[in-house]
Amino acid sequence: MSTTLLKKETLERKWYVIDAAGKPLGRTAVTVANLLRGKHKVDFTPAVDCGDYVIVINTDKAILTGKKLDQKSYYRVSGWIGGLKETKARTMMDTRSDYAMELAVKGMLPKNSIGRNSMTRLHLYKGAEHPHAAQKPEAWTL
Repeated sequence: MSTTLLKKETLERKWYVIDAAGKPLGRTAVTVANLLRGKHKVDFTPAVDCGDYVIVINTDKAILTGKKLDQKSYYRVSGWIGGLKETKARTMMDTRSDYAMELAVKGMLPKNSIGRNSMTRLHLYKGAEHPHAAQKPEAWTL
């Protein structure tokens, strides 16, 4: 049985728009990561960056289930001694909900050049408007 591998030259990328309003942050991030990676395609090849462009709107209306708003924390380190900073999920969703979605998607992608290139095709917006109407994105339902 022969295996057909996808060539980068024959690749066609589509644009998808996902509305995150009222949907759990993690479940939305899983769908976005699969679209960015190209796992929904029939000719998916793990070693080739064959994913599509994804636009996520209404990230400020995404929800966190359970007690995650009060118990989940985001950490960052400045590099200085004692430079560990902590941000609660409630604060992050109020101020930088697009960054919270970006961190969730980034954690679900491979940690190599394919994952880094996939993140460049992700566009996140807090509101319902986005400037990518010329690309004619298709709506993707969760």
